[in-house]
Amino acid sequence: ILWWCLLLVSKTIWHLNIGNLFGMAESDGRILQRSKRGWMWNQFFLLEEYAGNDHQYVGKLHSNMDKGDGSVKYVLTGEGAGTLFLIDEKSGDIHATKRLDREEKAMYTLIAKVLDRNTNAELEPDTEFNIKIHDINDNAPKFAREIYFASVPEMSEVGTSVVTVTATDADDQTYGNSARLVYSILQGQPYFSVDSENGTIKTALPGMDREVKENYQVVIQAKDMAGQMGGLSGTTTVSITLSDVNDSPPRFANRKKAISPYFSTEIGGAIGHIKADDPDVGRNAEMEYSIVGGHDIFNIITDQTTQEGVILIKKALDYESKRDYEFRVEVKNTYLDARFIHGLQFKDYATVKVTVEDVDEPPVFTRSPYIIEVHEDTAAGSFVGVVSARDPDADNKPVKYSIDRHTDLERLFNIDSVNGTITTLKALDREMSKWHNISVVATEISNPRQTTRVPVFIKVLDVNDNAPEFAMSYDTFVCENVKAGQLIQTISAVDTDEPLVGHKFVFSISANNPNFTIVDREDNTANIVTRRGGFSRREMSMYFLPIVISDNDYPIQSSTSTLIVRVCACDSHGNMQSCNPEVLPFSDGLTTGGLVAILLCVVILLMIVVLFAALRRQRKKEPLIISKEDVRDNVVSYNDEGGGEEDTQAFDIGTLRNPEVMDANKLRRDIIPEMLFPFRRTSPMKDNTDVRDFINGRLQENDSDPTAPPYDSLATYAYEGTGSLAESLSSLESAATEGDQDYDYLSNWGPQFKKLAEMYIVKSPDRET
Repeated sequence: ILWWCLLLVSKTIWHLNIGNLFGMAESDGRILQRSKRGWMWNQFFLLEEYAGNDHQYVGKLHSNMDKGDGSVKYVLTGEGAGTLFLIDEKSGDIHATKRLDREEKAMYTLIAKVLDRNTNAELEPDTEFNIKIHDINDNAPKFAREIYFASVPEMSEVGTSVVTVTATDADDQTYGNSARLVYSILQGQPYFSVDSENGTIKTALPGMDREVKENYQVVIQAKDMAGQMGGLSGTTTVSITLSDVNDSPPRFANRKKAISPYFSTEIGGAIGHIKADDPDVGRNAEMEYSIVGGHDIFNIITDQTTQEGVILIKKALDYESKRDYEFRVEVKNTYLDARFIHGLQFKDYATVKVTVEDVDEPPVFTRSPYIIEVHEDTAAGSFVGVVSARDPDADNKPVKYSIDRHTDLERLFNIDSVNGTITTLKALDREMSKWHNISVVATEISNPRQTTRVPVFIKVLDVNDNAPEFAMSYDTFVCENVKAGQLIQTISAVDTDEPLVGHKFVFSISANNPNFTIVDREDNTANIVTRRGGFSRREMSMYFLPIVISDNDYPIQSSTSTLIVRVCACDSHGNMQSCNPEVLPFSDGLTTGGLVAILLCVVILLMIVVLFAALRRQRKKEPLIISKEDVRDNVVSYNDEGGGEEDTQAFDIGTLRNPEVMDANKLRRDIIPEMLFPFRRTSPMKDNTDVRDFINGRLQENDSDPTAPPYDSLATYAYEGTGSLAESLSSLESAATEGDQDYDYLSNWGPQFKKLAEMYIVKSPDRET
């Protein structure tokens, strides 16, 4: 009601003569000039979104210069002029054209002008005024997120702060209660509460236990208009998790634990596990196990991953001397919370009983692994080494030995199944393999399931059985202008053997070599030096220099390697330029160019001979009949293979299909045609609709087949058809005698078929007469 009263009052004021309120007066028959905004009200008010109707009235402009005769024109410029706000040029009334939203723009600044309608002269100074949009409650509060996540320790006191959630309201916070928010809790009571002013969520119930319930969903509402009826509201969800504290001690579910290990368990091996339960999580659930008073035989450690107590053996168990043991195990939390220590004992106890059991154990080797050395080139059957195993049981049952052949695929070794002696089956070569790793299996004879494996590493010792040789392939040359005593190559050697004192090679060549000599450098290398100068490629373009290389091991091994030395042309600095031998003229004066010319002539003559032979093979075929007067019987042999049904050039298959249309003037192939250009007979084949229908049907089947391949394919069909118009060519249904056939047409085939016609044409008495 108050808002409507203010609106009516403002409208009444706007309709007043604003100029008179500011003391506009006439003096000496003229209008006194006033200061800026002196002739109008400088501010108008409009409720947001109130201008819902067409051209909602905002206010009125009026000047004392307006006498009401229509000579004054009001003009409006500035923000929204002409679009949001319109002014009546005659009356000065301002209207809003659409609904205005204060959240988009709270105030508009415009400029009012008063002009003479006839001359457009300014009657009043330009005046700036504001249209202020008053806020209404049209925006609901909004939270920044739809869901919040928070946590609070379990067992927290009442009033412990959890999280603060705040909402925002786009309405004007400085005017009225449109943006004044009040927070309330819709879901989550009686566990939590919320501060109505700042949205802080607090615990409202004491003793909330995470082990009972861990997660809570709290719905918070924010309502404007100070929470009064009619206000707008928004909600959000807060997911609250109770974090763990160490308020629960560990407890054994079973306070008695029985373990039955085998006496053969190795020292340090685990014989059992024991576990206590702690409903806490994380660090609060970490536990530590210990044996009360300690123990000489057993020990217990904590598995940090599973939080179990692992019972270990400190000393070997003796089944014959003692079989039963009993001790107490204590468990406690490693981290304690001082707030919950009072009144609770954060430790627990359990009794462990250990009963040692006997078991049939597999054999045990005296060593693991075995390392044995043997010289290479040892003859087959030679001794390598011995492995030994025994049965640890009281019975001490006998064992047998074998080699796992998967580790000795080449079958280089053998083992005595009784005493474990390893021998060679083949000679060993260290250069092929320096180590051999095999597995020996010991098995109880009475119980083959009891087996034990042991690795045996056999090292092959070196024997000097390989001669040294060049370390690489050398490309050696000597210059033609070389001088005596000049170094041309440095060589080195390698030996696959490995002597204990290292390699020592000796290089030597023939002492009577007139061209080169060798100088041993005493570091397993040697220099090749010239003995003379003036080498010539014409005399010899390449020298083969045998070099003997020996080692110093026992027995001494040596080899002869050949060093190839090329004679090359060099510059004055000794740089190689060419190593190709010079082209020497022949003794009879025939040069290389002449030899090439001779070869070219021979090739041309061979081509002429081949061409002549090919032309002679192309002979003209003789005609079938040389002369018309030649009436002798001729037997013509054809060695041509027919083309089958597709050979339509040899015989017109259409004739068989319809003999009724046979052309009597069809040219014969056994005589020379008289016409140069014979006429062509059209195909006697009729419209074979049955074949066309068959092909179209198969085509439709393939097009509609979903399993057909996605590419072009060839489908072949064997279709017999409906039969030939010539009927059957078989003689099975023909007349019983040959006299039923008329062979008179054979007499028209010419003299070549005269004998055939005499044989088939029946000689009747009437014809003879």
